Amino acid sequence: MAQQPATPGGTIPLFGPASSTSHLSTITTLTPGSATSSNNTFLMPNSPVKGRPGMDRDSYRPKVTRTLGQRPACLVNASLTYCGNNQIYAFGGFDQYTDEVYNHVLKLDLVSHQWGLVDNYGDIPGVRMGHTATLYQGDKLLIFGGENEHRAYLSDLIVFDIKTAHWTQPAVSGPIPKGRARHAAVLHDDKLFVVGGITGHDNYVLDDICYLDLKTFTWSRTWKFVGRFDHSVYLWGDRIWVFGGLSGDMDKIGDIWWLDLKGSPAFDSHPPFGSLDRQSALARMSGSPRPPFAIVTPPAVGSTGYAANSGSAQVNPPSFQLTTSTPVAPGTISSLRFVSGPNIPSQGSGMHFHVYTSGTLLDFVTPAATITPQECSLSSLDLDTLRWQKLAGGREFFRSGYRWHYCTMNEDGTKAWLLGCPTDPVAADLGPGGVEEYLSDIMEIDLRHYGLLGNNLTPQPRAETTRPSTERMLQTSKGLGADLASLFNKPPESGSGADFTVTALKDGEWDEEESLNSSLIRADGLNQQTWLSPDATTSPPIHVHKLILQARWPHFNRLYNAQMAEFHTKKMHIPEPYTVVKAFLYYLYTDSIQPEYCGELNDVAGLLVMSNIYNIPHLRLLCVNRLSKELDVEHACIIWHCAGTANEDWLRKRTANFCLLHWGRIVRTQGFLKLPRQAMIELSQEVDTEGRVVGGEELEYVGGLGGSRFGYGGAARKASISSNQTQAVGSDVDESEEMEMT
Repeated sequence: MAQQPATPGGTIPLFGPASSTSHLSTITTLTPGSATSSNNTFLMPNSPVKGRPGMDRDSYRPKVTRTLGQRPACLVNASLTYCGNNQIYAFGGFDQYTDEVYNHVLKLDLVSHQWGLVDNYGDIPGVRMGHTATLYQGDKLLIFGGENEHRAYLSDLIVFDIKTAHWTQPAVSGPIPKGRARHAAVLHDDKLFVVGGITGHDNYVLDDICYLDLKTFTWSRTWKFVGRFDHSVYLWGDRIWVFGGLSGDMDKIGDIWWLDLKGSPAFDSHPPFGSLDRQSALARMSGSPRPPFAIVTPPAVGSTGYAANSGSAQVNPPSFQLTTSTPVAPGTISSLRFVSGPNIPSQGSGMHFHVYTSGTLLDFVTPAATITPQECSLSSLDLDTLRWQKLAGGREFFRSGYRWHYCTMNEDGTKAWLLGCPTDPVAADLGPGGVEEYLSDIMEIDLRHYGLLGNNLTPQPRAETTRPSTERMLQTSKGLGADLASLFNKPPESGSGADFTVTALKDGEWDEEESLNSSLIRADGLNQQTWLSPDATTSPPIHVHKLILQARWPHFNRLYNAQMAEFHTKKMHIPEPYTVVKAFLYYLYTDSIQPEYCGELNDVAGLLVMSNIYNIPHLRLLCVNRLSKELDVEHACIIWHCAGTANEDWLRKRTANFCLLHWGRIVRTQGFLKLPRQAMIELSQEVDTEGRVVGGEELEYVGGLGGSRFGYGGAARKASISSNQTQAVGSDVDESEEMEMT
């Protein structure tokens, strides 16, 4: 919060303009000189500051930007990777209209939105498509597999150094996996795991998993896992997760599989050298009859034996894999099939993109010829609870007139980019003769607007969790946070070193009237006012350390440096509920709002308001994330009310839709009954003007809750008689949402 510098002998304005919900219309503080003679505590304000730059999220919508420069052709099955420093690299792929396969390296600068062709050197790989490109150590791209212009499947690994634009092909050992394309790859502990894909002349779908140890460049053996291609793979909680893609029957798959890695020696140790390395396998075959599959050996060029831009395929003979059946992967393999539910995005229609962030799978259902904009969405699957949430509808997320072909995400998991083109290339003047350029436009999505924390802020899940749980994940603080937490709220006589006390409202309920009545003003002379709090409504003192508050709370630091009343009295009163204030101070010690000190969602909602008052973006993000995940009927109204007070438009809108969907139960909760009268009116007016309440037997005719219980026909009927807002749902697993566990 911006502050004016202190001036000698003058007052210091501490807060921005008061909002419409402000408890006190004007605030004037003590001068440093007068504070020395006062024994009164300083009462912090109870109103969020509105109008702060950058805090208005009402109009947030991902923006589409036209790119410039050497825009790529209509690339299909290329790799697109965010490589840091606001740069996206594209490699390979084939032209949709000419079928030409490429090995170009292109770079998109996200600041200038300029495409450029990258001059690259070294062992330049041959043309390919359907490969994977994985960012390694922040400055290297690991290219594995794919197929070339002759539709030969490749199993080579090539490394592109982003800093030097130089290609190398490291010598590898161990059993080379089958050549493949349209597979998936992910990094874990310096191991590149490869899952699935297609191979062979009949496009056989692979059901295997193996890994390359990047410290020794040794391939592991191959195990059976799950048959997929065009799928996505992610690492979370010492598990490999597989979602989406197509099966051998060309069916789009909506179930999720995971494999436990922890505790398995096969994954923890280095793969063995020796009998199964590449040279030994080739030597054993030299005197044997020709195997029943073709082996095309690349001509020797340079020291690596790799032919740049060669029409030959590098296909390695997996003879050792044909003699014995492939064993099942070690570790527990589990799967979950989502049967139905209003939150679950259907994988059978539309163009889907799957990315992962902060333990969450994101599903972008983008516009396509087969679905309407209303059916598009951004949904999330929490990998700890395996619950789906609908974060945004298609109309509030996607602009009409575009198709999206690629999706990538930064390493922090806070931003994603969709790359595509207008659906009317002639009107958009794209390409020669109006031919589409699949990467001509880019849409940047700031995922923090939807309550996603990012990979750097999300605690690791408990390793002992072996099955999905609907209970909230409990995480204890570690390291310095645990040490500081042990000193929190311990009186000085216990040896904690606490040298400051904070009081709050005695009652833990979130009640605006009580907060207002408990704040008394006493004039103390011209331009001087002292804030008092009656003892009857004052909580017990919370013992803290002023050094921690100064370091972690910029607002407190400004007040303390200005030598206000609390500087001399060493105490402060904050007119918020005691449980909320205690949770806020605990956050300053630990960076956490986990249930140990913030178990109730009402308190988290109060923290959200406080994060807006004191402009603490990190706390705001933690609150929005937890409230959106744990939204339920009992707390929905207070979350909705506090989200509006804190200017959190996305959370407020999402909670309002949840309230309307469960209206019959919502109006009977204590949260609804305690809403101010004006807030009740505002919540009721969230419904569309043509909406109506449907209940009893008529509910069966219109499709129940979201149509999942009584079929899609009912859902269509419901959409015709009710508002669009009643279709969005919250994060709870509703009675109509079913799952099957294998």
